[in-house]
Amino acid sequence: MRVFVTGATGNIGSRVVRELIAAGHEVLGLCRSDEKAAALAAAGAEVVRGSLQDLGGLKSAAARSDGVIHLAFNHDFSRFVANCEDDRRVIEALGSALADSGRQLIVTSGTPMANTVSGQPAREGNAIVGSDVHPRAASEEAAASLAAAGVNVAVMRLPQVHDTVTQGLVTPAIGMYRAKGVCAYVGDGLNRWPAAHVLDVARLYRLAIERAEPNARYHAVTEEGVATRDIAEAIGRRLKLPVKSIPPQEASDFFGWLAMFAGQDLPASSAQTRAALGWEPVGPGLIADLDRLGDEAVQMAGR
Repeated sequence: MRVFVTGATGNIGSRVVRELIAAGHEVLGLCRSDEKAAALAAAGAEVVRGSLQDLGGLKSAAARSDGVIHLAFNHDFSRFVANCEDDRRVIEALGSALADSGRQLIVTSGTPMANTVSGQPAREGNAIVGSDVHPRAASEEAAASLAAAGVNVAVMRLPQVHDTVTQGLVTPAIGMYRAKGVCAYVGDGLNRWPAAHVLDVARLYRLAIERAEPNARYHAVTEEGVATRDIAEAIGRRLKLPVKSIPPQEASDFFGWLAMFAGQDLPASSAQTRAALGWEPVGPGLIADLDRLGDEAVQMAGR
C-alpha cells in the first residue's frame, strides 16, 4: 500500500513510518521543516511538504494514496478548542479525497472520549462524549459524519504513549514538577491513566491500516490504568524530588491547564482491539520507562 501519514515526523508518527516501511508499504509523510524532511527521506518515505492549514495539499496527497493515517495535531493547549475544530476540518478534507473509493482513513483520538460509563474502563463500543464536553471529540464527530457518508474511516484512540523521552501528558507534568520542586498528585492518587509503549502503538496503526473494518474503533492500550500517585512517585525518584498529595481544590493552581486531567480516573480497555487485529503489546510499561527517564526527557520537560 501507499500510505499518507500526517504527523510523520512526530514521536509516534516517525515510528509509524518506520513500521510501515519495514512491512513493505510505501509512505508519503507530511512535513514542514527542512531538518525533519531530511530525516523523513532518510527513513525511506516520500516527503510531502506542507502543513495542516493547507487543506488542498492534504487532499492532493490523500488522493494519490491507498490509505491515510492522520496523526498530526496541534498540542498547544492555550488554544485547545480551536485546535480541535481545526482537526475536524482536516479530517473532513482528508475524507473528501477518499470518498467513494473504499480506501482507509485512520483518524486519531483519545481514550477519554469513551469514558462514558462511570467507574468502568473506556471500551471501544462505548458511546462517546460530545465536543461540548471534551473538545477533542470533534475528531470523532468528523469521523462519524464521514462514515455516515460512506467513507471507509476508523478511529484510533490513544492513551499516554510513552518511551524514555516523551510520555504524553506526563511530559508536561514533569516540567511542572521541576518548576515547583515537588511531584504532586490529587487526593489519594488512585485515579488511573491508561498507557502504551510507542513501538506497540506504531505496530497497531500498521495493523489497522491493513485490516481495519469500516467505522471501527480501536484502543491502543497496553496498561488499562496506571495510578497517578505511582506516576508521581516514579518521577520523584528520577528527579530526586519530594512527592505529596494535594486536595482537588488546589489542582488548578498547581497543574494549570493539566488540572482538567490530573484528578480524572480514565482507565481504558483494549480487549476488543486485540481480538479484532491480533495485536499483542510487548513493550515496557509506563513506570518502567519513567524509572529509566533519559536526561533528554528531563531537559525537554523543563522547556
